Amino acid sequence: MDTLPITLVYQSTEFVVIDKPAGINFHSEPDSDGQKQPGLVVLVQQQLGVKELYPVHRLDKMTSGLVVFALNKATAQVFQQQFESRQIEKYYLAISAHKPKKKQGWVKGDMMPARRGSWKLSKTLENPAITQFISQNTRPGERWFLLKPQTGKTHQLRVALKSLGAPIAGDARYGLSTEAKQEDRGYLHAFALRFKLHEASYEFCVPPQQGTRFQTAEAHTLLQQWQTPWAAFQGQ
Repeated sequence: MDTLPITLVYQSTEFVVIDKPAGINFHSEPDSDGQKQPGLVVLVQQQLGVKELYPVHRLDKMTSGLVVFALNKATAQVFQQQFESRQIEKYYLAISAHKPKKKQGWVKGDMMPARRGSWKLSKTLENPAITQFISQNTRPGERWFLLKPQTGKTHQLRVALKSLGAPIAGDARYGLSTEAKQEDRGYLHAFALRFKLHEASYEFCVPPQQGTRFQTAEAHTLLQQWQTPWAAFQGQ
């Protein structure tokens, strides 16, 4: 597999922010031929030429977008603490070919194990996954979602949209596999991050680079509207 260079969004002495391509595993795994393919962590480490690289959060294979890596253990601990205490704002873009049960609001519920490594949303709220979202039609049969997860559960956003009756386009695990096969990628993108580190404020927002649905004229117009995604949630 030919691996494209990873786009470096920001680099300091303490951390880096990269734009993960869709279709790359976070950690190294064997492919269908049994050949070990380097994951994102290894690729970034090789590209930057650094000895130490500390993941502080992760993205699924199908998801593209912003990922933070700490460059030392102390910074990694600070970031992990901030992610766990919800001090880091995360914003995602998703596209569905289905109409959701509601167009904006909240999705809350406990994440329960389902078959074959999947998850499902429960109505109980003991340790719930919490997601705020707004959405907008772009073209017939296509709705865009701007998602702000308040928690960081496995497959949280994919399960949230499935629970709304609007699985993410290209998501074979939580949507119809026949529909997913017609898509050129899974349409989930880590769009923006906002946080503080040592009293300094950081904001990063990177539009998606892969996927035909993300490149249409309607997509461009909506991305302009949502280019400061935190503002889109004011008053919600």
